[in-house]
Amino acid sequence: MRLALMLLLPVVVVAVGTFGAWTMIEARDKPEPQPVEVPLPLVRVITVRPETVRLTVEAEGTVRPRTETEMVPEVSGRVVEISPSLTAGGFFEEGDVLLKIDPREYELEIVRSRAAVAQAELRVATAKQEAQVARKEWESLGEGDPSPLVLREPQIAEAKAVLASAQAALDRAKYDLERTTVRAPYAGRVWEKRVGRGQFVTRGSPIARIYSVDLAEVQLPIPDAELAFVDLPLAYRGRSGKANMPRVRVRATFAGKKHEWRGRIVRTEGEIDAHSRMVRAVAQIEDPYGYTAHPGRPPLAVGMFVEAEIQGRWVRNVVFLPRTALRAGDQVLVVDEESRIRYRSVEILRAETDRVIVRSGLSEGERVCVSILAAAVDGMKVRTVEQESDAKEG
Repeated sequence: MRLALMLLLPVVVVAVGTFGAWTMIEARDKPEPQPVEVPLPLVRVITVRPETVRLTVEAEGTVRPRTETEMVPEVSGRVVEISPSLTAGGFFEEGDVLLKIDPREYELEIVRSRAAVAQAELRVATAKQEAQVARKEWESLGEGDPSPLVLREPQIAEAKAVLASAQAALDRAKYDLERTTVRAPYAGRVWEKRVGRGQFVTRGSPIARIYSVDLAEVQLPIPDAELAFVDLPLAYRGRSGKANMPRVRVRATFAGKKHEWRGRIVRTEGEIDAHSRMVRAVAQIEDPYGYTAHPGRPPLAVGMFVEAEIQGRWVRNVVFLPRTALRAGDQVLVVDEESRIRYRSVEILRAETDRVIVRSGLSEGERVCVSILAAAVDGMKVRTVEQESDAKEG
């Protein structure tokens, strides 16, 4: 009997516990179903405000001189003097003496030429005197008109020709003597020096490479797509092509600082690049090595890499939007008065790195969604950040 009670006791305890748990479950209140509220997507919008702006075109290039010259002597001889300016990087002004060649040979040639001129003048005088004697003799003894040969006219012509030749040789000798002094053709700077004192130079052999410093030029390649936004001075046959010369701002980094120069686009080069299909515009900057106007600015040196901003055309009633506002190439999402999104096709005037310029398709006061929506459906209701801000302030 005792053993039977010990075996039944656990069973009774389990049964009682099970019954109690079932009773509690059945006795609890049943929960009422609650509707699930899905929050509306929160988006950021901007209000359309048409603007009238002047566009710019960005380009990059390298500074180069407007005029570059290979200096060559026009006479041969030994170099006897070199200017201190005639060194790589040296500056000089127009007319400065850069180099002198030994002039003694050319001075001797002037002496010889003057002697030849004197002999030729004597020959002309002698021929004229003989002609006068011949005319008098003919008038005394001859009959009729004398022939040119009797009056020694051919001899006089020959003597005059010899005199002209001798005079030309003298002028040439004087000119050669002047050319023993090599002068700067313009204000400039020495790029490369190729001669030394005591060196014998020959006519036509390069002695230096120089360039002008009155103007600097920058070749700026412009893509075909950007040509619609700037008026370039295009060249036509029979026209100068300089009616339009847009302003340009040139920027360069030197010694860790950004510096700026101003200039103009003065021309386009004669061909379109066969590989990049770009038009190359040429900007000119005046006085690139000037110091007085901007004492703290470095010179715009040849070979410096620069970024340029070219002044473009005016455009009216355009809208600027961030790139995130653009959908499927040429569509945007407009949030209407009921806070529902609507797809709208727009005309894109220009697409830049972080924004687009809309020519048409939007009206002033409309709200454009600039947030990224994973699944945007036309007519979907949304909340705007601006509405939420107004609600909190209220």
